[in-house]
Amino acid sequence: MIIKAKLLDIINRRIYPAEVNVDNGKIASIKEIETVADDAGYIMPGFIDAHIHIESSMMPPTEFARLAVVHGTVATVSDPHEIANVLGEEGVQYMLDEATRVPLKFCFGAPSCVPATTFETAGAHLGTESVKRLLDKKDIGYLSEMMNFPGVLFNDSEVIAKINYAKEIGKPIDGHAPGLKGDDAQKYFAAGITTDHECFTYEEGKDKAELGIHILIREGSAARNYNALHPLIKEFPKQIMFCSDDKHPDDLIKGHINLIVQKSIKLGYDLFDVLKAACIHPVHHYNLNVGLLKEGDSADFIIVKDIVSFEVLQTYINGECVAKDKTSLIHHLPSQIPNVFKVNPKSPEEFSIKATTSKVRIIKAIDGEIVTQSEEGELEIINGNYIPSIEKDILKIAVVNRYKENEPPAVAFVRGFRLTQGALASSVAHDSHNIVAVGVSDEAICTAVNEIIQSKGGVVSVNDSGESSRLALPIAGLMSPIDGYQLAKQYQTVDRWTKEELGCKVKAPFMLLSFLALPVIPSLKITDLGLFDVEKFTFTDVAI
Repeated sequence: MIIKAKLLDIINRRIYPAEVNVDNGKIASIKEIETVADDAGYIMPGFIDAHIHIESSMMPPTEFARLAVVHGTVATVSDPHEIANVLGEEGVQYMLDEATRVPLKFCFGAPSCVPATTFETAGAHLGTESVKRLLDKKDIGYLSEMMNFPGVLFNDSEVIAKINYAKEIGKPIDGHAPGLKGDDAQKYFAAGITTDHECFTYEEGKDKAELGIHILIREGSAARNYNALHPLIKEFPKQIMFCSDDKHPDDLIKGHINLIVQKSIKLGYDLFDVLKAACIHPVHHYNLNVGLLKEGDSADFIIVKDIVSFEVLQTYINGECVAKDKTSLIHHLPSQIPNVFKVNPKSPEEFSIKATTSKVRIIKAIDGEIVTQSEEGELEIINGNYIPSIEKDILKIAVVNRYKENEPPAVAFVRGFRLTQGALASSVAHDSHNIVAVGVSDEAICTAVNEIIQSKGGVVSVNDSGESSRLALPIAGLMSPIDGYQLAKQYQTVDRWTKEELGCKVKAPFMLLSFLALPVIPSLKITDLGLFDVEKFTFTDVAI
């Protein structure tokens, strides 16, 4: 196969007409020629997501690949942390096996923190020996994000053993240290951790970049830090990569890393600096088996219409055309359905909160962020129980343990969803993926939770009349086996119903909901064990 196009030689910072000869899945030769057709487009290395949880797309790797290649994505650096929290090593192996069925190049990591903390109940525990077994696999490329930064700072023996083993066998170690600065940041990264995707201010990103850390600028469905961090592209061009972290199916249909590239070019950043972040740096940092459009490389490349919109015309992996004219050429494949859901149905009474004072702590959810704030408020008390307030936007939030039959729910209060009726619930609840729900009443929350239990996973919204819109996620309670494009439509239906029927004003309500149970991100969260103050790293009371 011979392709004639304008070649974007990112490494040597050149653009020139070229004839690229592809033979047996490899780049056999590249010849500079005098001219190419005006509409030939530009040939360049493919885009790489430098940090993503495939499970958060609600699709198994096979379906994720079908959607991603349309946008020029040829590879991902993927942390199977979510399914590991549900199914342990079995879950990681499921992702590895599924990934082999499609051409997209997945680099999976060994989850370092399962569970992320001892302050929640997960479905599995990956100790030092489990992590070593995973790291020893040839298709595991790195040690995934080290969320337990206190464990690093205080030399926790298990944490240090995992880090040291990754260093011993020469595999990179990803960071996860939101807000960490100064001496603590220096000690954390000195342990051998080389990346961070959790910077949410320019100052934090700059401080970490000055330590030599690779900054992954994140633009996902829940957390969008690009607007805060993009000046780092110019200031630290050798240390920047792009990632989505979490990408819901409706967003993935619209675009992927190509959108970050497009945005960066419109802001006037250097073309080659941007493309190195999107295409080159992840390959070098993670030792990916991805071609960079050089002779002898795997034929992994894309053809784009121009270098402004970066509209993807064709995507090739190992010399195979996997997407053309905005259509995926990867076929839908049936998937296995591993899962664990042991919880029994709940009753409304289990979601009541006994009152001791009128003042309560409130989780302030912030649209577009995974960090929260801690607020205070006053609520009416009826029959000895706190009553949520739609007028004050103080609603109930509950987390239900899905790994044990009859554990009582943890219940607290949240502000930010602005529901006018009903409840929404999800079994996608980082990191342990218990059931999380927000609603205006105990009855609505209970109905939503029980629908999730009945489906053995999913997302659901219910109104005060008991009508509902839902999407089942039977693969580990995280993913669906159906066609990815159908999944995206179903998810859009539930999302739209949640906004129109329940009055929710959040851009991505289920993504925001999923992070309220994450006790490693500041500042006030809730797990199945109770309300958690992340700043003090301890549980706290609802009543003040």
